Amino acid sequence: MTLAEVKEGAVLLVDKPLTWTSFDVVNKIRAALQLKKVGHAGTLDPLASGLLILCTSRMTKQISEFQNLVKTYTGCITLGATTPSFDLETQFNHTYPTTHLTKKNIEAAAQAFVGWQQQTAPAYSAVKQQGKRNFERARRGEKVPDKNRWIKVENFELTKIDLEKPMPEVHFSITCIKGTYIRTIANDFGKYLNCGAHLSLLRRTAIGNNSVNDALDVDELINQLKGS
Repeated sequence: MTLAEVKEGAVLLVDKPLTWTSFDVVNKIRAALQLKKVGHAGTLDPLASGLLILCTSRMTKQISEFQNLVKTYTGCITLGATTPSFDLETQFNHTYPTTHLTKKNIEAAAQAFVGWQQQTAPAYSAVKQQGKRNFERARRGEKVPDKNRWIKVENFELTKIDLEKPMPEVHFSITCIKGTYIRTIANDFGKYLNCGAHLSLLRRTAIGNNSVNDALDVDELINQLKGS
């Protein structure tokens, strides 16, 4: 793919780094390649890495098609403590005992989250209600109204359970539909097991048939296209 083709309209697969927002990636690529129109097909939180699909110029019309594809994530849920943001953006607000946990009840909990279910969007999220983003209210200490939606988890595989750590860790792979918050699954997972939990690691590995293995990091993509 050449820079000229990208300026006409293309789909770019980017491996978003930790701490960057999705808009940071869009803005960096737009400025570096002098593109007029760039959009992404599904936000990743700053503390998540992995596949971000960008569409340029005329291909931005297809963003909604990519947004509607199923997504696969890998990551880690840490048991025994909760945070207001459901991940490590905020500090622990409560800790809980975990001595009652076994591999058997953790595995059973994962299966309880497979299928259709109602999910409440996190207070620290970009969901917009009454003209304000949830995170804007949350960071000001205001009460955030509940926003429920139907989501579907198609697969919830536990790849490793480590009960030996002071705070047990559950490594996973989840495939789900658009609009699913993995942070909320982590928080609800802790509630289900009566031990509290938060999301400590998240990486998006696929969107439909598009894999992060085929993605480039931001600088690599820019350098490749500038040299084309």
